[in-house]
Amino acid sequence: MPFPLADRVIQLAYDPGIKPQGGGLPGLAVLKNVVNSINMFGIIAVVGALVVSLGVWAWGHHTGGHQAEANGKKGAVVAAGAALGLGAANGIVTFFSALGSQVH
Repeated sequence: MPFPLADRVIQLAYDPGIKPQGGGLPGLAVLKNVVNSINMFGIIAVVGALVVSLGVWAWGHHTGGHQAEANGKKGAVVAAGAALGLGAANGIVTFFSALGSQVH
């Protein structure tokens, strides 16, 4: 006997009951430390990229090198965007995780 459509929908909507929980695996503190260190390394690299980009922008402006000036501007914008992304990474993940947990 085939299942009615309502029974199939109920089967598809089954909640497995899985939720994120800290402390379940060994090494979680080490993983957090590694990710924090990678984020700090990225921020330091972005500061260096911004300094170089601003230098290229200034050099291109003062020498009349329009291509170098444009590349310096692009580099500065990309570095600023990368800094924004690195700084907001935790908030972005938290926002979308909370948003995803509201889906039923």
